[in-house]
Amino acid sequence: MRRAVAAVAAALALAATAGCESVDISLGSPSAAPPVDGPAAGSADEATALLDQLTVAAAGSMQGYSRDRFPHWSSAGSNCDVRDTVLERDGTAIELDGCNVVGGEWLSAFDGESFTNPRDLDIDHIVPLANAWRSGADSWNDDQRREFANDLERPQLIAVSASTNRAKGDQDPSQWQPPNRDYWCQYAQDWITVKHYWELSVTQPEKATLADMLATCP
Repeated sequence: MRRAVAAVAAALALAATAGCESVDISLGSPSAAPPVDGPAAGSADEATALLDQLTVAAAGSMQGYSRDRFPHWSSAGSNCDVRDTVLERDGTAIELDGCNVVGGEWLSAFDGESFTNPRDLDIDHIVPLANAWRSGADSWNDDQRREFANDLERPQLIAVSASTNRAKGDQDPSQWQPPNRDYWCQYAQDWITVKHYWELSVTQPEKATLADMLATCP
């Protein structure tokens, strides 16, 4: 896996001098890209093609797992972190105290609920940390896991209602889907994009459910 892990420290050092400006700390480049004459980027057809490229394997062991093995949230400015970055990105009418997000308006894509208090929101890892561990991240070092846990370049982080994030837990799409069925197409595409980039495996039920969710795409 081609990962510029050594650049993490430099990226975080840059963030520390950036004041309240959001800083994308995600590193590296996609491990594979669709051919020029292939399906359009971000389309259901592209997601289907990427899904077919994923390794299918049984879920691995949780032995040795801890959320501390995925350090987050990384600094993104003075007294701010990636959580603030995602809240500011995903909301409207954002209110700041310094560079901390203290108010705004958010629509939780998982359930279609609206919020004005950032404390009612969680930052969801589309592919949960524990799921990543079971599907290949157990072999990474902690710097790679830090990059995964703070990935702002792929669709890995999203502000959603705390209730849906906690209902999801570490379950894959065969075990949990967003209550908002209109979001299933995007959720499946995002899940596949993240797993493909990070070269994580899927279980057979997970793959089948993702295919079913892609079938809901317009």
